[in-house]
Amino acid sequence: MSNAILNNVYNHYLTAYAPKSTTQYDTHKKSELRKIYNSIVKLNKESPWYLDVKNKETQEYAVSIKENARQLHNTIAGLGDLEADSVLGKKTASSSNPDAVLATYIGDGSKNSPAPVLEISVEHLATGQENMGTYLPDSRIGLPSDVYSFDIAINDLNYQFQFHIDENESNKEVQNRLVRLINNADIGIHARLDEGDARSSIRLTSTFTGLKEGKDTIFTISDDHTEKRAGAVEYFGLAYTTKQASNSSFTLNGQPRSTASNTFTVGQNYEIELVGETDGEIPVSIGLKTDVESLTDNVSSLIGSYNSFVSAAGGYTPESGISNKLTREMGKIASLYQEEMNKMGIRMQPDRTLSIDEEVLKESASSHNGDFSYDTLKNFANALVRKTSQVSLNPMEYVDRTIAAYKNPGKSFANPYVTSSYSGMIFNSYC
Repeated sequence: MSNAILNNVYNHYLTAYAPKSTTQYDTHKKSELRKIYNSIVKLNKESPWYLDVKNKETQEYAVSIKENARQLHNTIAGLGDLEADSVLGKKTASSSNPDAVLATYIGDGSKNSPAPVLEISVEHLATGQENMGTYLPDSRIGLPSDVYSFDIAINDLNYQFQFHIDENESNKEVQNRLVRLINNADIGIHARLDEGDARSSIRLTSTFTGLKEGKDTIFTISDDHTEKRAGAVEYFGLAYTTKQASNSSFTLNGQPRSTASNTFTVGQNYEIELVGETDGEIPVSIGLKTDVESLTDNVSSLIGSYNSFVSAAGGYTPESGISNKLTREMGKIASLYQEEMNKMGIRMQPDRTLSIDEEVLKESASSHNGDFSYDTLKNFANALVRKTSQVSLNPMEYVDRTIAAYKNPGKSFANPYVTSSYSGMIFNSYC
């Protein structure tokens, strides 16, 4: 099986059943990989033999909880560090006008490198390129039956698209097929069909913004030197650019700046996203929130990620072979800290999710009456990290499986099948 097919399979599952984003916390040191390997060996050695899980819903559930466990783990890691004393200690950035500029603090929060205050005025955002095709009536296509092709050049790469036109097809049928063809290629261009007055046109928009130095377009479309029959580009009007790409224009602390993307970093302190123009208003001020505000933001992110994980784990149905074991275990972890968290405005709901009274949380965090327990929240976060590591190691522990045989006590040996069954079932129907 080629790498391209494997990537398509994995991306299908991640897109359909779980978050797909990756972070810096998805990379690991050799020592961490060695620890995972040793854990797998121990798990395989002590586990009984199970029959293969063939229920599709059960397989999808296992993929989902493993990826959601990774997401929760990375969220907690991003709130400070995975070290016990650093959890929930991340500083957060503030923006005086979030409708124009958003900011994320990416520094380490050390006193030796304090984050400066920034002043940003946005003249205009970076924009992408847009091509608008010819509006054609929903009637029989005017091109002869044949195999056509055209080339798209984008980001210094060239892609060729081939398709067949039947003489009985309509303009709209072929346009719809071209839209699917371009979108499925995922080359950085989004296609859609615009309709009106019994006519339709293909609209092409780049997912990238701005222009590289020496370039005046993001993408070009041509069939001048194509392998198959030419004529489709002119007929559908694919090469007609209706909106040119442009770079952003803004001032940073009074100095004019320009970027190809609306998202960029400033030093090693902030990740800035331009989302709107300031229209001559006062500059947007970017800085760090107070310790109390940062802490309450971190707690809100922690609880939100915990709730998302519990919701993903709550797919128990007796018919599907999905167990409610994971939901019960997550509820038990939260209940261990519930008495102290209640005082901070964090309460457990009947479905084992947690709710936050933000006013109570802020008041307890800023007061000195003893209602706020930082250690409780850190211990809760660390307990979740341990649980997510366990789930990621063996998500099949949380689905109903049939035991085929127990190992001989005292004479067991390591085998690869316990954790391999998880990865194997993903590709089972594709091999």
